[in-house]
Amino acid sequence: MLTVLVDYDSGNLHSASKAFQRMAQEVGGGDVIVSARAEDVARADRIVLPGDGAFPACRRALGAVDGMVEALEEAVQQRAVPFMGICVGMQMLATLGREYEDVAGLDWIGGEVVRITPQDKALKVPHMGWNDLVLDRAHPVLDGIASGDHAYFVHSYHFLVADPAHLVAHVDYAGPVTAIVARDTVIGMQFHPEKSQSAGLRMIANFLTWTP
Repeated sequence: MLTVLVDYDSGNLHSASKAFQRMAQEVGGGDVIVSARAEDVARADRIVLPGDGAFPACRRALGAVDGMVEALEEAVQQRAVPFMGICVGMQMLATLGREYEDVAGLDWIGGEVVRITPQDKALKVPHMGWNDLVLDRAHPVLDGIASGDHAYFVHSYHFLVADPAHLVAHVDYAGPVTAIVARDTVIGMQFHPEKSQSAGLRMIANFLTWTP
């Protein structure tokens, strides 16, 4: 069993790789590697796409890795390999990102990435720090997770799904902010599970043992 964290120069992957490696050892989840090679993605049993920074820069950086988008499409869309997107890696699942400019996403889950607009103008953007998850529907990766569990966020934009059935969890930031989206074998988390203590580690463990 092989889990590949995609490296496309989107930020520091150290904490994410350590968390996935730790939980893989605990649950018998096989090997975890960080790779910028499309051929590693092509042979992966699970794929994780992290992302830090702005949507346009991350999307272009991903597209600049030779064969990577094609390998992701073939693995996830055609062969239904379980996939997790984290932060901007989750946002790139959308049809369109509207951060600074309109940039096409992977379009695996319909919707748009738009700026957070809290109804309370005193609340700052970016939305940064701990917030309580509100679960909108069940999902295997959320086994053992409940509404009220904490997750760690750092972002100014969030994913508005076109189909409400694809919204799995949100948080309240003077209005709903998307936290988790999912469709078929794809799940995306706006927060950082590797920085979300026991709840985040539980989600990582569930993902590593998920058999859709």
